[in-house]
Amino acid sequence: MSEKKEFLYGYYFDSGERVASLSSLDASRPYWLHFDYTQQSTKAWLINQSELADVVINALLNEETRPRATGVDGGALVSLRGVNLAPNSDPEDMVSVRIWFNNNRVISTRRRSLLSAKDIASEFERGRGPQTPTEFVTMLTERLIARMSNTIYEIEDRVAEIEESILVVKRYEARNELADSRRQIISLRRYLSPQREAMNQLLSDKFTLFSLNEKIHLRETTDSLTRFIEDLDSIKDRAIVSQEELNNALAEHMNNRMYVLSIVAAIFLPLGFLTGLLGINVGGIPGAENQNAFAIFILLLVIVVALQIWLFKKKKWF
Repeated sequence: MSEKKEFLYGYYFDSGERVASLSSLDASRPYWLHFDYTQQSTKAWLINQSELADVVINALLNEETRPRATGVDGGALVSLRGVNLAPNSDPEDMVSVRIWFNNNRVISTRRRSLLSAKDIASEFERGRGPQTPTEFVTMLTERLIARMSNTIYEIEDRVAEIEESILVVKRYEARNELADSRRQIISLRRYLSPQREAMNQLLSDKFTLFSLNEKIHLRETTDSLTRFIEDLDSIKDRAIVSQEELNNALAEHMNNRMYVLSIVAAIFLPLGFLTGLLGINVGGIPGAENQNAFAIFILLLVIVVALQIWLFKKKKWF
């Protein structure tokens, strides 16, 4: 990789100036470096030049991680997730970002593109970027959580439409749509719950890096995340109720069909017995020599059917 591609974004907090390259990095000034951890140059710099503890380096390069916040190496190691808003991607396939920061620098890594990081880079370019590492973390968490709102509202609207379609027209094709919605809810909640715990950890007294105002912003962001989790729980419950309603409707529809078939079978069972009994090819069958026997037999069958219908109505079978 060329020097310009050693990192994705790099800015100094005190001036908003870009970091030109890793070789010219001024470590005496507070800065933010954002890497793609799959690149070999990233691994080489973190291991050989970052002066970070091994546990921090391993966390920044780790392929699989869950949201968390841990104090380590004189700073804080934070792993967060955001919804995947890339084209042709599933939102529940959440994008992760790993961050280590202290009072002087922020080092973050990711594999897939994260729009919230792009936003902050754009703010730096416009001269309105964060002034400190803790302000950066506060801004990033706020944007990560805010971007989840549209995805959750879309799931809620989709479940509401399915509910209406089930109640009005009993659209059985909605089963697959409900299953997809429930899968998205489960996938989102899988990471949002530990992310809420990570946010609460940042608000705890053991993290003294944040100012009072920044903690207020973090608390507001945590409250928004909690509300999203509660919304997901509510949507999941509604989806379960809709699924049960749809299953009940399908079972009732099937029972009605089976009921009709049972009535038809009950009516034709004695008729089939009589026709089968008189249709055997042996001697002594009544009416074999009588020209009116067929008409009499038909009349007998009509009488049997009439008696069955009367009996079924008396027993309120239909």
